[in-house]
Amino acid sequence: MELFIRETLEKVNDTSTVRSIKPVSGGDINQSFYVETDRRPYFIKINEKVASHFFQAEAEGLRLIKETGAIRVPDVYHYDCPDGDEKAALVMEWIENGSSDASRSLGKSLAHMHQHTSEEYGYGKPTFVGELNQPNEWCPAWTEYYRRYRLVGQLETGTAIGTISGLREERLKKLIDRIEEFIPENPKASLLHGDLWGGNWMTTRDGEPVLIDPSILYGDHAFELAFTELFGGFPANFLDQYNTYFELPEDYQDTKPIYQLFYLLVHLNIFGEMYGPQVDRILKNYVG
Repeated sequence: MELFIRETLEKVNDTSTVRSIKPVSGGDINQSFYVETDRRPYFIKINEKVASHFFQAEAEGLRLIKETGAIRVPDVYHYDCPDGDEKAALVMEWIENGSSDASRSLGKSLAHMHQHTSEEYGYGKPTFVGELNQPNEWCPAWTEYYRRYRLVGQLETGTAIGTISGLREERLKKLIDRIEEFIPENPKASLLHGDLWGGNWMTTRDGEPVLIDPSILYGDHAFELAFTELFGGFPANFLDQYNTYFELPEDYQDTKPIYQLFYLLVHLNIFGEMYGPQVDRILKNYVG
């Protein structure tokens, strides 16, 4: 691994002395390392047997968020597009984690990021949610995108691997057919991080919020906010601060479970039946 890291550093024209290579926690999908050279410290993710766009999707998402100027993300120095089973790396800026309360900054900055919009919904390239491939296309209506590329995608994955069947499958198909009853057709198409749980943001030592590991799309900002409430990891007054700069729709509490359903289906399809009861409860509440 050390040889591969040194070869990767050469791709960013850093041939200086490597002082330190230390494994760090960075999720279950990649191997992650703190690497310090005479030039600078790096955060490097490494994987193998992944799709050629695996790290490209993350890098492009970080670039789009950075271009808004609304919130900080790590700078990307290099990413590989692997062919076959070869190793691939994503080389990024190392950001020291801090412990300051960034709730005011996070809410404000995310609200400003969501003000950057598109004329259509979705995204023109496939991305990933966790380790699952996330197909994307541009759609003229949010309901069309959410149905075809979010709920139907997870339905097809779940029926293929056996996590969605029987009454659960029947209810999910019914909800998909009736999705226009539950979410808006044409909300503002905001730039969304797409996978914003508590582990995908951090605070610098100066108290500045930073977003990491995006799975970007353009869609209803309530979709993003609903996920922040699903598994915790956000300051208590985060939503209040957000709402000051970008007001949530009046029916947010009604649509929130429909948006959380997508992420629960993802977790059901990755981790198994422990997420089944939450999926079933939402489906029963909405379609009986």
